[in-house]
Amino acid sequence: MTPNDNSIIPYLDRIALALEKMLENGEKPALTPPQVGVNAFVWNAPSLRFTPVKQVNRIPLTLLKGIDQQQDKLVANTKRFARGIKANNALLWGARGTGKSSLVKAVHADIASRHPLVLVEIHREDLASLPHLLNALKNEHDARRFIVFCDDLAFESGEASYKSLKSILEGGIEGRPDNVIFYATSNRRHLMAREMIDNEQGTAINPAEAVEEKVSLSDRFGLWLGFHSIDQDTYLAMVNGYADAFGLLKDGSRKQLEKDSLTWAMGRGSRSGRVAWQFITDAAGKSEITIDINNLE
Repeated sequence: MTPNDNSIIPYLDRIALALEKMLENGEKPALTPPQVGVNAFVWNAPSLRFTPVKQVNRIPLTLLKGIDQQQDKLVANTKRFARGIKANNALLWGARGTGKSSLVKAVHADIASRHPLVLVEIHREDLASLPHLLNALKNEHDARRFIVFCDDLAFESGEASYKSLKSILEGGIEGRPDNVIFYATSNRRHLMAREMIDNEQGTAINPAEAVEEKVSLSDRFGLWLGFHSIDQDTYLAMVNGYADAFGLLKDGSRKQLEKDSLTWAMGRGSRSGRVAWQFITDAAGKSEITIDINNLE
């Protein structure tokens, strides 16, 4: 049979028809697990496929400053999971730009160098497809373990997808597979906007029960890690750490670099890891220095 042989068309039509019937009947399609040899993927919900990420955009664990306690706890939890020991789903919450998602990606890179640990990112708007994702990862013959990662997880008024997420995290009949753990970052401790919770409390027949329904999702995460605004010394430690790693002090003084970084932070109205990184990116560009994070890992 040649590639242009029209005799194959009826077979393709039959396959397409079978898939359509499966979806109409609510059956789970046979999903292809992530390919071996790659340890990071993005879940493509429309096609129910894993898109490999050959080079993850992340900062090495050694360059993350000011979050030592959070780092120690997430590393310990992830190490247990990678070794097949019971571990908790983790919620990293707090101020924007404080290193939540950077920590998840850095911890994965560190531990994946010693264990078959895979990072799979799912976008918040694709959470409805999470059962299909877990079904594809559930394989007792696969020695790999998977971190399903959702960055910037939050829910607005009228959204109901958080209910399905609750049953998948803990409490459902099937739950999540033993080889899967769920990590999420959020600017909100309870994943809901404050006014959303207040509105539910003000309009419900039983306000306490309505609020309990909304905030109980965050309780499904056994590990809570809070990230808060940093002080000036920590901010400068971040700037100096990046500057030393990328050789930005060859043609200038440290005092001038710190002064410029503080001026940059004032212009942004905040001090954070993200602001420090943005300053370093700008300083490197002005000095025509190439920043290559991958060579530092």
